[in-house]
Amino acid sequence: MFTVDQRQCVRAQLTARARHDPRITAAALTGSAARDAEDRWSDVDLFLGVADGVAVPDVLADWTAYAYAELGALHHFDLRAGPATYRAFLLADLLEIDLGLTPAAVFGPLGDGEFRVLFGEAVARVPGAADPDHLIGLAWHHILHARTSIARGAPWQAEHWISALRDHTLALACLRLGLPAAHAKGADRLPPEVTAPLREVLVRSLDTAELSRALRAATRAFLRELRETDAEAAERLEKPLGG
Repeated sequence: MFTVDQRQCVRAQLTARARHDPRITAAALTGSAARDAEDRWSDVDLFLGVADGVAVPDVLADWTAYAYAELGALHHFDLRAGPATYRAFLLADLLEIDLGLTPAAVFGPLGDGEFRVLFGEAVARVPGAADPDHLIGLAWHHILHARTSIARGAPWQAEHWISALRDHTLALACLRLGLPAAHAKGADRLPPEVTAPLREVLVRSLDTAELSRALRAATRAFLRELRETDAEAAERLEKPLGG
């Protein structure tokens, strides 16, 4: 397992490389380091702006070769968000490096405060509004599919839908209370009266009776949150969903 000193060394190495790469116009820390909230297990999160006229995939390919040759990367995968590509690397000491690259014209934060410019200039960006209605749709979809999976004798699939329903309910509550909703980042800051009912949603076994119990608990918790988030939608959905 990596140490804090090793993490700092890797971050400094990457930052120095960015400063000396003429294709990189700006760099910023993101994640917990940007808000001085790192702990023993934090990753290295670095976001880079790429100069106009330079192909982001070409720069990313060079940095990927560097990560494998110089940092001992074992594997990587990509996430894409608009014009930005985020490449996550796993090093041998289990340190994760999340390297984001985007054109300089759109180099900037998206409103969550986890963005600290190291050099260069950031542009103001307006984040897309989170969509509670989409989460509500996913929730009723998952209730239906969990029921079907239980009826078909597909316990692993049922567990998947029940757990996803729980996560969407947590996200709805986070949106309502102004907390980060993605990846449960705000879930541990929700009040107990919100999270307590969701404890009953945790699936304890793959027995049909247990799956059915957990689904009922998940449905109740979702409808309880829906009454707070969108009372009109709750009125329409509560009866057909079994509330």
